[in-house]
Amino acid sequence: MLILGHGASGTAASMRPHVEGLRRRGIEARAIDLPKGNAERAMPRFIVAMEEETSAVALGGHSFGGRVASMVAAERSDVTALVLFSYPLHRPGHPESMRVEHWPSIRCPVLLLSGESDPFARIDLLRDAVGELADAKLVTYARIGHGLLPVLDAALDEVAAFLTSVAGTHG
Repeated sequence: MLILGHGASGTAASMRPHVEGLRRRGIEARAIDLPKGNAERAMPRFIVAMEEETSAVALGGHSFGGRVASMVAAERSDVTALVLFSYPLHRPGHPESMRVEHWPSIRCPVLLLSGESDPFARIDLLRDAVGELADAKLVTYARIGHGLLPVLDAALDEVAAFLTSVAGTHG
């Protein structure tokens, strides 16, 4: 099961294209609503959702939702994989304030999918930061900004292959 969180201005419903696309690819997925604002305040929503599941759980999300999921994965050993769509590495225009201090604590495999023109993740900085993760794959899309909807089918193909491979090696 992949539990997804939405971006800062979204809702669980805004993740429907991701959930439906993953289900068409044979991946169980659902989206949860997160409180707005502080990422630490949103972490318990993922934890409650994890506890509702009886099978292995992967976490992920778009932007803010992915950041929250990554913070949960840094604290818990029962997250089997992490899928980060458009991770908000830094605020636009503030590459000096990177949001990766918790990354070295993440032990599960991580898939990052990012547009190469994302103002929230300067691509050179993102490529360097991925080295902070123990087991990570970065997939980037040329001429794509902060939302991956223009390349969602390709991104979801990557997610399905990643989660299938993780289940096969960690299953």
